[in-house]
Amino acid sequence: MEGQWGLALVLLEVWLCVLLGLIVLPAMFGVSLGFTDAYIKVLVRVLEWATLRIQRAQKIPAVPSHIPGELIQRDDGSMEEEIGELRRSHPRSLVGGNFTLCDAFYFSKKGIESIVEDQVTQRFTSEELVSWNLLTRTNNNFHYISVRVTIIWGLGVFIRYCVLLPLRISLAAIGLSWLMIGTTLVGLLPDSNVKDWISDLVHITCYRICARGLSAKIHYHNKENRPKKGGICVANHTSPIDIVILANDGCYAMVGQVHGGLMGLIQRSMVRSCPHVWFERSEMKDRHSVAKRLRDHVADKTKQPILIFPEGTCINNTSVMMFKKGSFEIGGTIHPVAIKYDPQFGDAFWNSAKYNMVAYLLRMMSSWAIVCNVWYLPPMSRQDGEDAVDFANRVKSAIARQGGLVDLCWDGSLKRGKVKESYKEAQQKMYSNMIVGH
Repeated sequence: MEGQWGLALVLLEVWLCVLLGLIVLPAMFGVSLGFTDAYIKVLVRVLEWATLRIQRAQKIPAVPSHIPGELIQRDDGSMEEEIGELRRSHPRSLVGGNFTLCDAFYFSKKGIESIVEDQVTQRFTSEELVSWNLLTRTNNNFHYISVRVTIIWGLGVFIRYCVLLPLRISLAAIGLSWLMIGTTLVGLLPDSNVKDWISDLVHITCYRICARGLSAKIHYHNKENRPKKGGICVANHTSPIDIVILANDGCYAMVGQVHGGLMGLIQRSMVRSCPHVWFERSEMKDRHSVAKRLRDHVADKTKQPILIFPEGTCINNTSVMMFKKGSFEIGGTIHPVAIKYDPQFGDAFWNSAKYNMVAYLLRMMSSWAIVCNVWYLPPMSRQDGEDAVDFANRVKSAIARQGGLVDLCWDGSLKRGKVKESYKEAQQKMYSNMIVGH
């Protein structure tokens, strides 16, 4: 019995030495030993081989690993342009106002398109993959096509759940413990430049360890445009790990609602060392109070830039939905950031209606890896005569264009609610203006 405990102790010591020496310490100093790069290269080869075997077994042509999933080719024109196209046999000017029976075809067409493929609700489900990426939860049938594929799939299950999952949970525990202990200790220091420097070091070290815990391979582009102090960083929102992805390359002041439990404990420890902006539930309903606190933070050019996700909810990384205007009424410089994940290695989207936070994190830690691109866009400011809504739309379009995402005007709150009557009335008013004349 003593021999078994001795062996277990030796294995634990070896595990900790490997964990600390080969992963944690290099991560703390921002150094890569190349393990993740080699792992990703091998993984790409394996996925390509499995895709070819599956295509050969099913006798289907080669296809890209993932596609946007659009079934319907929609026109980009406005209502007036599309109805004008339908009225080609009735060449009367739309300016004077008129009605033809063929106008009904436009609304019938839009209704059928929405029934077949709704542009909105499909953004709240995981992106479809054309080829299987050897994750059981993406397809339960493909691993029976070939004996070799079945063997590789079984080996992958063992590696992901018996090797990678314990490793990643250990790294996450180390990173969060370091964050809570480090920020608590830094909070005891008097306010000074040294305290700010140590606080930034603690935060970025924690996020680097957590990024290694996700086997994250992040490509940062245009680093000269990284958000500066006293500014506001806005990005498209796919997952809670967006924070880890961005904070792995720089420090930010977080904005959010006060929570209880473990999350609340982490928030209280973080705010001791860095001026994060946490709101009580009652404060979140008071837009003026929220705007004042954010405006005061931005006015202090010594504080870290505020990180905000204006969509207000997680979208499946195929599109960018409406930005709430509140972030763009504060003033100051906006630093847009586009984040695009590669779904081939794992689905980063958090479907909060289907999975709680713990289940989601377990899915992330049991995926192959997190591979993504981050683009820092040039800073943008509000132009003369431009209101907050137009400014928000301009920033959203820039992010969508850079990230190769679909630019949608719909509100992300439709994930949990119904379409507002104001949206219906806007369409009715638009058509009414065409009929009676502008």
